[in-house]
Amino acid sequence: MKSKILFSTGSFGILLMMAGQLSFAINDSFVKLAVKNIETDTSIFSVIFTRGCITTILLGLYLIIIEKKNLFKILSIKRFHIRGLYEVLTALFFFIALIVLPISEVYTLLMTNPFFVTIFAFLFLKEKVGVRRWAAVIIGFIGVVVVINPQNIGFNYLFLLPIISAIFLTIRDIATKTLATKSNNVEITFITAFLITFFAGLASLIFGYHVTIDETPHILISSIFVLFGYLFSVMTVYYAPLSLTASARYSVILFGIIFGYFILNEIPSSTMIIGAFIITLSGLFVIKREKEIGKID
Repeated sequence: MKSKILFSTGSFGILLMMAGQLSFAINDSFVKLAVKNIETDTSIFSVIFTRGCITTILLGLYLIIIEKKNLFKILSIKRFHIRGLYEVLTALFFFIALIVLPISEVYTLLMTNPFFVTIFAFLFLKEKVGVRRWAAVIIGFIGVVVVINPQNIGFNYLFLLPIISAIFLTIRDIATKTLATKSNNVEITFITAFLITFFAGLASLIFGYHVTIDETPHILISSIFVLFGYLFSVMTVYYAPLSLTASARYSVILFGIIFGYFILNEIPSSTMIIGAFIITLSGLFVIKREKEIGKID
């Protein structure tokens, strides 16, 4: 009976993780669609600023009304802001990559995150890394090379953007481990949304505000789904351990291919699909090894 309950909880956690990745994929697709319709790449900052205003206000209202929290007290927590700055840098490189690259390729290269966790743990935390995990990292980077396709040498520098985003994502995850609890996830999310909105607003002052009333529906849809993404992410942590749900994060690559095709008319190349398959398998192996050695609870 006990195992049945655990299985049900674990399955629910996996479904929540996939629902979160689905929500984020829809959000990102509509953000990119809005920028494409505006036909100005720098409009990404004004789109993110507009979306951020909506999500930050909704998160703030939730904290005030539902959790009875003091927003000024939350905003004064310096540790949340440091973690939030890593998130801002992650988002900066991610959204620039989202505009200049197909969404499926961005997600695929972003999923190099487990490899950087291994490398950073070895270099900075002096953790012992076995031969099998190093082999998985090397195979994963072979997948990266396949996705990048060195024959397109003139455009290779663009593929560095999601990889840099993955590096900052790794730093953010390391910082989050010392901060996040079940009671402050929404507070951390609020600070993150606030900081991203703030810096996107500054960029909008520099590059101009380009959002028109025609793009309001797309931005509203993205705002709703990014909130769902945040909600499902928090619920995932609550209902199931990372060891059960981490592998489901790779579902975002599939969602990226689907929405990239149906919403953005992006057709994935054969090298992208092969590279995504290699990166996914090697990433899943890294997660499996981290579970076996006790790094993932």
